[in-house]
Amino acid sequence: MVSLMRPSGDMIIAVQPIIPALRRYARALLRDRDDADDLVQDVLERALGGWHQRRETGSVRAWLFAILHNLAMDRLRRRARRGVAAAIEDVPEARLALPPQQESGLARHDILALVSRLPKEQCSVLLLIGVEDLSYAEAAAVLDVPQGTVMSRLSRARERLRLMMEDGADVASRPNLRIVS
Repeated sequence: MVSLMRPSGDMIIAVQPIIPALRRYARALLRDRDDADDLVQDVLERALGGWHQRRETGSVRAWLFAILHNLAMDRLRRRARRGVAAAIEDVPEARLALPPQQESGLARHDILALVSRLPKEQCSVLLLIGVEDLSYAEAAAVLDVPQGTVMSRLSRARERLRLMMEDGADVASRPNLRIVS
């Protein structure tokens, strides 16, 4: 049986200003407004239920982003396994139609489209540090990786993004490692 906990004033004061950033990050990861809002709701429910378990000395912001990141990765894995199941009549026409080919050149300049083409590890680091303004240490805590890994992933993400913006080549499909002679 789940006991309902009443949020304390301290919790509301700590969490409320972070909600818009959580929504932005969720939307960037899931690419669907409704799914992102549901995800943030789940994050807030988990935070409410586990408020007494968090580290008092830790960053509330990093803790909430870690919860969000882990739940989002679970949803993305689940979505990849299941695929999309819907009656064709219920699917909006915009999702059924393919984008026109002539717009592919313009899409190259859309930064969000380029960021979404990055590997998930690099995309997450770039969004957490570049958009949400987390420190390297906070991003490392959110992703549960060493701080050096965060810096390395960020460097690779920035370089890939720069190359994609410069030459429009499909850099995202290139291998991470290159052979040095």
